[in-house]
Amino acid sequence: MAQAPTAPILFDRALLKARQERVRKSGPVTFLLDRVAEDFGDRLQAVMREFADVADIWTPGGLRLPDRFKSATRIDLASESETLPLQPESLDLAVSALAFQFVNDLPGVLAQIRRALRPDGLLLAAMIGGDTLTELRQSFAAAETECEGGVSPRVAPFADLRDVGALLQRAGLALPVTDVDRIVVRYDSAFALMADLRRMGATNFLFERRRKPTRRATMLRMAQSYAERFADSDGRLRATFDVIWLSGWAPHESQPKPLKPGSAKVNLEEAVKRGRK
Repeated sequence: MAQAPTAPILFDRALLKARQERVRKSGPVTFLLDRVAEDFGDRLQAVMREFADVADIWTPGGLRLPDRFKSATRIDLASESETLPLQPESLDLAVSALAFQFVNDLPGVLAQIRRALRPDGLLLAAMIGGDTLTELRQSFAAAETECEGGVSPRVAPFADLRDVGALLQRAGLALPVTDVDRIVVRYDSAFALMADLRRMGATNFLFERRRKPTRRATMLRMAQSYAERFADSDGRLRATFDVIWLSGWAPHESQPKPLKPGSAKVNLEEAVKRGRK
């Protein structure tokens, strides 16, 4: 019997954990996490459903969850393992903020969460994706091509909205919904942006990252390219962060069901003709 293919190792999870612990002690930059945490409260408040048992999965520092839950479990980031310590059908709600973008096997993690949810249980998560840091990626690529004759992996590959929606369906979650919150932050320089990324614990920890320090000439050219291409009229630089929100429910008989193929009472041709009248 053939074994299922294993997910490629993109991220050095041990290094990620070490950097997150370091910035937690020295004082993290939390403006993205603060915004997401506020949105979590609004989104949960809009859900007309009571949840008893909830787990917060890998959120840096943890989310401040409402007191209305019977039990709340915080699952901290492990050094390497992506196996979640969750029993089948043990949760009504699973949440995660700004963690799933650093998962090597996101389909596997979503499948684990699906098994841990009780029928009609909800997964609500936010992850970095889309065009996040596109300005920095383009500037580094241009500088390395010019100064070093090639491009090295620096910024993690990010999932897009369509990919995430497909993964929710693949995991067996019903009523999947995804949307993007685009946040544009302005900086005095590219180096100020990189300082914030360090204090988020989000600098390069790709497994295939280059281990040698970047040349000074490359860094200076990157900063110059960034300023030339992505500055506003006042000279400040734009940095894009796309937060992808995703939600899905463990299937339950009370949920709306899609119509079976062929069960529509009016075919497409007739519907089009009616629309023209």
